[in-house]
Amino acid sequence: MVEETEKLAASEEAENSSMANNVGGEESEVEEGEIVGGDSDDAAKAMAPPPPRHPLENSWTFWFDNHSAKSRQAAWGSSIRPIYTFSSVEDFWGVYNNIHHPSKLALGADFHCFKNKIEPMWEDPICANGGKWTVSFSRGKSDTSWLYTLLAMIGEQFDYGDEICGAVVSVRGKQEKIALWTKNAANEAAQLSIGRQWKEFLDYNDTIGFIFHDDAKRLDRAAKNRYTV
Repeated sequence: MVEETEKLAASEEAENSSMANNVGGEESEVEEGEIVGGDSDDAAKAMAPPPPRHPLENSWTFWFDNHSAKSRQAAWGSSIRPIYTFSSVEDFWGVYNNIHHPSKLALGADFHCFKNKIEPMWEDPICANGGKWTVSFSRGKSDTSWLYTLLAMIGEQFDYGDEICGAVVSVRGKQEKIALWTKNAANEAAQLSIGRQWKEFLDYNDTIGFIFHDDAKRLDRAAKNRYTV
């Protein structure tokens, strides 16, 4: 009995609502193709808040340099320039989807992504006592690993994330290299952890080495790996 009463009440309300909508006869009927409530819908959209953003733990800056474009007299780092700083997931994808990936970069190009306010140079105070892990690829084969490296960094996937300064992909004659820069080269436990995790993120099976920046500055290409994983 209760159910029947509820059904009737609902039916009556629906009928009353229909009658109210039809008050005024033909004038109130919606003509074919007419948009009902268009102005109010547009106003509602205009007043709607923007979609929520997903902030990153750190802000990051993309930098670009091209060694092949330098004059022989140009000082190291004189042509490097910041491209864009981002601090949210949405900003990252907005930039990443509109820039060249490593396979499309010119020969001699270096493309960096470093924590904001850390310059990708040995002379930067935060980088000065650090070093780098390096992985190598054939030309045109580093795009996916570069993306995975970026996502691991900005997503704070490393156990020693505070040690990370940034990463750089370098396009050279026969290969492309990705280097992951860290702060404290002497912290062996942290560096080994970062190296092992990076290989896992990239599914990279070859042995990789870690070079101290101090060694690279003194010995250039003769610098030897201090750690390997």
